[in-house]
Amino acid sequence: MAAPNIVNVTTITGITTWKANVGNAAAIHTLVSNASSSNKVIKINNITATGIGETCEITTKIFDQAAGAGSSVSIGTTLSVPVYSSLVVVSKENSFYLAENQSVGVFKTNANGQLDVTCSYEEIS
Repeated sequence: MAAPNIVNVTTITGITTWKANVGNAAAIHTLVSNASSSNKVIKINNITATGIGETCEITTKIFDQAAGAGSSVSIGTTLSVPVYSSLVVVSKENSFYLAENQSVGVFKTNANGQLDVTCSYEEIS
């Protein structure tokens, strides 16, 4: 379980993923998962949440297990996303790395509205 040396990489692949209609309060939706034997490090460049229907709240966390489980640390907690608006949770200015066997997940923290969440990241190996 060793992350690659990011100074001497062989491949950097840019990827964008999303979760649409995040509507269940407190249900974790894994955006990006780095498997325990991937031999990769993942750089999270952007996470953007868009509020649909009503103003709602989002919490974003890093988990110490690739499945969006285990212990976690918050990146943003109960952030308000106004109706028909977007909120940048992570940007190039506060990007971070996921080591092997880590994941980043989001969940709604209230019953109002729904969220669409996009995430752009780089797989580095």
